[in-house]
Amino acid sequence: MNLYLATNNKGKIRELNRLFEATPYTFLAPGELLADTGVLEDGTSYRENAYKKAFYLYQKTGIGVVAEDSGLEVEALDGAPGVYSARFAALQQQQDSPTGLQGASDADNIAHLLRLLTGVPVSGRGARFVSVLCLIEGGIERYFEGEVRGRIIDVPVGDSGFGYDPVFVPDGYSQTFAQLGQEVKNAISHRAMAVQRLKEYLNG
Repeated sequence: MNLYLATNNKGKIRELNRLFEATPYTFLAPGELLADTGVLEDGTSYRENAYKKAFYLYQKTGIGVVAEDSGLEVEALDGAPGVYSARFAALQQQQDSPTGLQGASDADNIAHLLRLLTGVPVSGRGARFVSVLCLIEGGIERYFEGEVRGRIIDVPVGDSGFGYDPVFVPDGYSQTFAQLGQEVKNAISHRAMAVQRLKEYLNG
């Protein structure tokens, strides 16, 4: 059974399809159906943003849609970047130069995060990843949440995954998500926890 995944982030699409291996479900990329200008992710919570993306695509397709919003919350930064995780560096760029770059790469976001954490000791680098999935089927919305706790290191390490994976070490491990690889990450991550709850619901 096909479900649309309301994102054009190829990393998320690959990751969710890996997590749903050996199930009847396949997540499809919306492509042009989900235009970059179509959804303004201006919600103040992961639920709000996930719902906005899912509802926008559901209105266009009328079939089952799953959307995710996720973020990194760092204790020393009072929970930032949070819902702004994907555009953390871009927000700073806009403050510094309103006519400057509007986008930010994963590397930009990591560099900005590490600058803000300069001088913060290990004891203050606690963090958590949070994931919220919104499923809309038949006009009804349902939410599935997960989180994983860990800490932020000083220098990016590893080349697997995406986002802040190279600087996040989950509790109980000595390596970053980017070092641990997809098999381990897909077993313990915030997204894995949320997806497991979604799978339990879909499989009845």
